[in-house]
Amino acid sequence: MGRRQQIKQFILGNFLFTDDESAFADDSSLIQQGIVDSTGILELIGFIEETWPVRVPPEDMTPANFDSLGAIDRYLDGRLAA
Repeated sequence: MGRRQQIKQFILGNFLFTDDESAFADDSSLIQQGIVDSTGILELIGFIEETWPVRVPPEDMTPANFDSLGAIDRYLDGRLAA
């Protein structure tokens, strides 16, 4: 399972309580659609830090980095390449 798929499965299981992958698109705003709130973002960041060798500094905890599956994947691309 690829990284994006792992993140999507986490969001589906922990916030939407479903395994229906059509519940949200990769570019859907997780915040605007009410899928995650600020606490949810912290849970998502915890999952990311436990799953990949990356630490998310407070200044990176922004909607620009974590508001969609695509944004999260791009953020991780940059962090893991560094």
